[in-house]
Amino acid sequence: MTVRPSLVRSIPFWILLVGSVATSAFGAWLAVNTLGTMSVALTAGTATPVDVYVGQVWAIVGGILIATGIVGLALALVLAGLRSFVPSTEVPATDVEIIEAMEWTADDEGPAAGHEQPVVDTAAAPQR
Repeated sequence: MTVRPSLVRSIPFWILLVGSVATSAFGAWLAVNTLGTMSVALTAGTATPVDVYVGQVWAIVGGILIATGIVGLALALVLAGLRSFVPSTEVPATDVEIIEAMEWTADDEGPAAGHEQPVVDTAAAPQR
């Protein structure tokens, strides 16, 4: 039995990994889409100040999201590397002792048939 779950079964690790990939993908989509729209509008000469100035800000936000996702992926890689140095706390299956079930019959006098129960003398026991 493990004390800590392995990294493959760790929900926070997968949230970090999937969240980092999703953040990078959304940032790339945002930057490419915004820069493509700005490029088409500027080339055609129909760009408005909103297209140019607000588009630049959205492209920067996309770049920040890409960088954030890359940092998250690097953190997941470092975490996986550090986890490989932690010794396993699993108990090997060979250390488990297998105990066979006792066979009970109707003529048995109790759970310890053939074994005498110790008799405790209550008179000799110290009184409190």
